[in-house]
Amino acid sequence: MHRPPPRVLRAAPRPARVLAPPPSPRSIRRIAACALGLVAVAGAVSCSSSDRVATAPGNGGGPGAGSADTVLAKVSGDSQTATLGTTLANPVVVRVADAKNTPLAGITVTWAAAAGSGTLPTSSVTDANGYASAQWTLDNSYIGDSATASAAGHHVSFAAFGNGSGDLGGQQIFPADNAWNADISTQPVDTNSGTLIASCGASASLHPDFGTVYGGAPNGIPYVVVHGDQATVPVSFMYAAESDAGPYPIPAYAPIEGGAASSGDRHVLVVDADHWRLYELWAAYPATGGTSWSAGSGAIFNLGSDALRPAGWTSADAAGLPILPGLVRYDEVAIHHAITHALRFTCPSTQAGYIAPARHSAGVANTSLPPMGMRVRLKASVSISGYSANVQVILSALQRYGMFVADNGSAFYVSGAPDPRWDDDDLHTLSQLHGSDFEVVQMGTISH
Repeated sequence: MHRPPPRVLRAAPRPARVLAPPPSPRSIRRIAACALGLVAVAGAVSCSSSDRVATAPGNGGGPGAGSADTVLAKVSGDSQTATLGTTLANPVVVRVADAKNTPLAGITVTWAAAAGSGTLPTSSVTDANGYASAQWTLDNSYIGDSATASAAGHHVSFAAFGNGSGDLGGQQIFPADNAWNADISTQPVDTNSGTLIASCGASASLHPDFGTVYGGAPNGIPYVVVHGDQATVPVSFMYAAESDAGPYPIPAYAPIEGGAASSGDRHVLVVDADHWRLYELWAAYPATGGTSWSAGSGAIFNLGSDALRPAGWTSADAAGLPILPGLVRYDEVAIHHAITHALRFTCPSTQAGYIAPARHSAGVANTSLPPMGMRVRLKASVSISGYSANVQVILSALQRYGMFVADNGSAFYVSGAPDPRWDDDDLHTLSQLHGSDFEVVQMGTISH
């Protein structure tokens, strides 16, 4: 708290006020993290009471309102959650008063969202009770949002969290010539297609392994988009010899597949949007509030490069592939109306072999089973005209780009990211299709 020195004479000149500069975007996120106790977001900087309540010099004068320091305090609206791109249910509210708790009316409060944190009005003015408020609309990409209220040269910060899958703005993952982005609609059918499809499940329904909520947790493999200055944390690995050491920029609020209590695959996917890097973990568990993590395996991908993992290496996926590029994402389907890459699916059993771009196998010595990296496509003869616009986006991608076998699991389960905006009933119409509606694209050399 900055106070002027004691005045011996009332006529003595008042020293000039020194106003604190507004915090940097990283400081805003640190302060917001402090307000929530999210140590991994705050980083090594210690939190203080000023992260919750700020004071500033008053306007001087005799006893009464304005004679002591001005106090800016948060009242309500902190730590809300809303669907990405929507307005929070409740406004964020601050109160301005003097040190005697007398409300100050007519004080201008300025509002600012950190980069990628949505929008608020530029300013609002305190009412007779000293309150000022603002409606906050969240960003479409970042699930961790922060904003600052400022008055009389001091600041308090608010945090908010988006529910859903972040919009990557239509930016292509991997270069145009990457295998993930290859149009395979006219490539030859593999001579062993019928046997391979049957071994995965010719009569099995195509199943959307994603949607809104299932079993009390978001349904699908989630991901979080972060800024380039996101604090990194160390990760220890069970399979360290085939994992990228890191550190990894994992925020404390990073969603875990299946939820925090999940006993499943527990994937954690992080996209650094500024450096265009992808960080993926399998069997991920946070420790000490997210300041460190342990995982079964982990991989880091340069999304602007065609580089593959070393031959024989796993990743956060059994096939040694990245997971994010193969997900059905809400932003692509419903916002940009196009999926321009291959998807990812599972088969109950696979052989002990893999095809590029896969780098790892997790199967048995049976060549009638699919190898990891096997690519299938929806047959051109299958009409997609009777499906909804959103489902047609998915099916069109399956006809043009197909999908890779990426893990062992239920037959023809296609992977996607959870989002509260999905229509589960609409997605369920995918189950009208079966394994027999697909064919294997001609395979190259299988590595064993």
